Amino acid sequence: MIRVLVHEWASGGGALGRLVPAGLAREGRAMRDALAEDLQRIPGVEVVMTVDPRFPPRLRLRDVRIARGFDAALRSVDAAWLIAPETEGRLSSLADRVTEAGVRLLGSSAAAIAQVSDKSRLPARFARLAIPHPETRRAHGTDASVVASRLGYPLVVKPARGAGSQGVRRVTRPSGLGAAIDSAARHDAVLLQRFVAGDPASVSLICDGRRSRVLAVNSQELSPTFIYRGGETPWTAPLAARAARLARKACDAHAGLRGYVGVDVVLAGDEVFVLEINPRLTTAYLGLRASLPANVAALVLAACDGRMPRVPRARRRVRFTASGRVSVA
Repeated sequence: MIRVLVHEWASGGGALGRLVPAGLAREGRAMRDALAEDLQRIPGVEVVMTVDPRFPPRLRLRDVRIARGFDAALRSVDAAWLIAPETEGRLSSLADRVTEAGVRLLGSSAAAIAQVSDKSRLPARFARLAIPHPETRRAHGTDASVVASRLGYPLVVKPARGAGSQGVRRVTRPSGLGAAIDSAARHDAVLLQRFVAGDPASVSLICDGRRSRVLAVNSQELSPTFIYRGGETPWTAPLAARAARLARKACDAHAGLRGYVGVDVVLAGDEVFVLEINPRLTTAYLGLRASLPANVAALVLAACDGRMPRVPRARRRVRFTASGRVSVA
């Protein structure tokens, strides 16, 4: 018997006493509950879950023990599965705490998380790997307007570390640049990125620390302000296979990525641009668990054990929302 802690930062007590952005709370609770439900179906696994009283479980979870505090829960488990935004180093900090407590981490190492979470370093790294990536520059004070002019409008302003579209804005003219930079700067250093028009998508993978395997390519539905609304999986767009290859290439180049990893991409014309690597569970999990004829959590555990499993072919195509509603496509 192995006791596994499921700790989702937004809905699991990481923001007690603070306002949680609605999008983070909605997606976080949906992922937390779905993951706990899948883990409890695996023979020999007992689930412990942290819960913020404001976000009680919506699923009927049998035999799941609820813990109020993260550190106290760590002392009672054998392994921990973390879901947290990369903003302000939250995910890498939690991974460090798990390791320091002597608890097995069911996910990427803190070093790997820190490496891929810094979006300011991705352009140079992707260039060395010949992975297409939108032209990106740091915003440096008064030079930001000059950098923006060189990139051209429209462009995207984003924090170097972030998640859930926090601090991300599309800017179509110079007059909107200052406010967008101020918004992003509340979260981290600011990046300016050439806007690529196309179809947003993600690639879900499992990793064993050295290599990766694709679970599915998923479409993404985003609002004009980049709020994530859900998507469809598997997505069979003409460039889906290329997106899968590039996502694997990006993940395989970063040692220490382990467990579930998501890669955001844009399919533009006849090209695929890789935007970022998310070293954690993503909302696409909600669709994958309904699409694949296997327990996705069990596949992830096998990869964490170094036993990279074969990924079964999807049994159906599904649509899913950020809050967890799933329907057959």
